[in-house]
Order: sequence, then C-alpha cells, then structure tokens
Amino acid sequence: MTPLKKARTERGWTLADVSARLATLGVDQIDTGNLSRIERGAQRASTSLAENLCRVFDNQITEIHILYPERFPCTGEEAA
Repeated sequence: MTPLKKARTERGWTLADVSARLATLGVDQIDTGNLSRIERGAQRASTSLAENLCRVFDNQITEIHILYPERFPCTGEEAA
C-alpha cells in the first residue's frame, strides 16, 4: 500500500472524496481513475497535483511520498 492510499483509507475517504476535496482547493476535476493509478504508482502525479494532495491530507504525506511511492515499500498485511 502506498503512502497516499494509506492516508486515504485511514481517513475512510473514497477516491471521489479526494477528488472533491481537490476541487475545493481550485484544482481542475481529477478523474478517480487517474487518482487510483497515482495511488498504485502506475501513473506519476504532476508536481502541482502532488503539492495539492499534500494539502488535502494536511501534510500527513509529502510530495516525495506521492511522486516516488516505490521508495516506501509496503510490508506485511499492507501488501494486500
């Protein structure tokens, strides 16, 4: 599980919730499919999107967590 997905699931948010919270920050509509791919590390977020995602999560995670999720390997049950 990437740091982004972990932060989202710990808050009980859906991908749609994250997209809506980004919209309140003035970020153009982000498709939940794109968010899912970013969460899984299958797609890279832009630096501005990474910055705004950090704001959505009250800086619980950093841009590095979002841009380079492979640097934060999952272990144990989190791999599921």
